[in-house]
Amino acid sequence: MKKSSFAALILGTVSGVLFALGMCMALLPEWNAFTTGVIFIGVGIVLGINTLVLWCRLENKKMPKMNGKNVLRTLYTVLSVLVLGIGMSLCLVGQQIVWGTLVGLLGMVMLIALIPMIKGIK
Repeated sequence: MKKSSFAALILGTVSGVLFALGMCMALLPEWNAFTTGVIFIGVGIVLGINTLVLWCRLENKKMPKMNGKNVLRTLYTVLSVLVLGIGMSLCLVGQQIVWGTLVGLLGMVMLIALIPMIKGIK
């Protein structure tokens, strides 16, 4: 693994964890940490964008184009992650294990479908 890929992996993971923790802090009223959660969300987004820019510079690659195909892929990815998150929430918060598991599995299948959608089938 190249240093640039390892750095992108670490920074991407940290930004994802900060974003997810911020979402939990902002959306769970039991935590009473809405303002801090919004700050964590912002830091996670900024760090994620910086990770993409850093990786592109280290790899001497151009930023991905903002064409219709990439926008639709991004929207599909966000939808897939939301479906997976809804399934987890149903299991953990709603205590509906069967429905939560089924919705979570649907989200996982949707995420796995991204591989042939992006790489293609050869």
